[in-house]
Amino acid sequence: MTEPARAAAGGTLRNSGTRRPALSPSRASDFKQCPLLYRFRAVDRLPETPTKAQVRGTVVHSVLERLFGLPTGERDPAQARALLNPAWQDLLAQQPELGELFDGPDDPELAGWLESANTLLDAYFELEDPRRLEPEACELRVETELASGVLLRGFIDRVDVAPTGEIRLVDYKTGAAPREIGEAKAMFQMKFYALVLWRTRGEIPRQLLLMYLASKQSLAYTPDETELRRFERTLEAIWQAILRAGKTGDFRPNPSRLCDYCDHKALCPAFGGTPPPYPGWPEPDPGPESVLDRTD
Repeated sequence: MTEPARAAAGGTLRNSGTRRPALSPSRASDFKQCPLLYRFRAVDRLPETPTKAQVRGTVVHSVLERLFGLPTGERDPAQARALLNPAWQDLLAQQPELGELFDGPDDPELAGWLESANTLLDAYFELEDPRRLEPEACELRVETELASGVLLRGFIDRVDVAPTGEIRLVDYKTGAAPREIGEAKAMFQMKFYALVLWRTRGEIPRQLLLMYLASKQSLAYTPDETELRRFERTLEAIWQAILRAGKTGDFRPNPSRLCDYCDHKALCPAFGGTPPPYPGWPEPDPGPESVLDRTD
């Protein structure tokens, strides 16, 4: 990852040769949920401990990406299962600390965990037949600058383009279909990608598709120009609020029931904790998505 750049409150870099400040869907959602959580993740960059479910989500995403790299006729459940262990081993090589989730390779929980990932992969094949698809891209990194100067970055699980040119954005979720709050968060992410693609290619995606593997359900949505323009203004307002907080260090907590799942609850003033000293305003570069960004 590049060295964090120092930026003024208006977003102008103070030194050259570094990436500009950017907003990702995960960090935008963090700020909407709790400004202090955004600070802990994007400014302080405090470590977080992924759960087995979160890591499983990352592995399943990797398998599906590899599956579409195979010839069309080979994209079957048996091949997906064969790709699972290599994907897990590659992730371990990149992040050896994830091995601490289990008591070695002979841990019976590891075998059960891998089988639960296979169950999700089997569920995927009940939702669609990958042999009938030829995606334009998988794990596509996208970036665009809005007219206001806000830079957006993110990663799209899959981009499908029909022979007639219509675009579909697909996102895999390894959890069950969520209730209202979770669904709104997932659709926020998809609208973010739709906006980036529209501003990059000049075409609004025809469909946004969320595939919930655990519950074998899909959620499809069709965005329109009016809605994406409104969403663009929302992102610009979020970014301006982030810059104001970054200038003063005033990232306030927003307590909710989600606090019970926060790794940083002990540091939160809302629960009697004390945040670390504010380090100043660095570049809140989203960088590569972490395992936590795959949380459903």
